Amino acid sequence: MEEIGSTVWVVADGYIPPGSSGDDPALASHESVCILNTGPADAAVELWVYFTDRDPDGPHVLPVPARRAFHQQLGALGVPAGVDYSVVLHSDVPVVVQHTRLDSRQAANALMSTIAYPAR
Repeated sequence: MEEIGSTVWVVADGYIPPGSSGDDPALASHESVCILNTGPADAAVELWVYFTDRDPDGPHVLPVPARRAFHQQLGALGVPAGVDYSVVLHSDVPVVVQHTRLDSRQAANALMSTIAYPAR
């Protein structure tokens, strides 16, 4: 399989919903970046978190093996719930990045997913 993607990706709209309905950890409100590396080389992805009221946080280094998918919940990296943020990812090889938000504050859950912006 050939390399697919870009080396710089941007997620401009970040917001982990504060709170969840129910007790199932699999349905807790969260946001994730999903990274696909179709190429023959492992990817070293650096993730930076930008806030409206403080300096950026990072780099968080995410290893993505060759020909694999990798999912990272952003709260596990210390991104707080209820705070606006944006994410920039830099990879040493081309990858594809998708952003997903699960909002389970209500009993009728909402799942939003979009491809991040490929800046380079």
